Amino acid sequence: MTKELVLVVRGEADDASLAALVTVLAGLAAAAQESPPPTRSAWAGGGWGNGPEAWRRSALPR
Repeated sequence: MTKELVLVVRGEADDASLAALVTVLAGLAAAAQESPPPTRSAWAGGGWGNGPEAWRRSALPR
């Protein structure tokens, strides 16, 4: 069972016109999807803090 994604109601569309239409519609559908929020790198976290022992805490596992 297949569904028709594009139906030409009037006239005769050639293959190039249908390919261009499908490409534009696929691009619009992809652009409409939400992208996930960017993740922050662990290097930018700054979880070790500052201070006299920060260098020692930087070697500890997270």
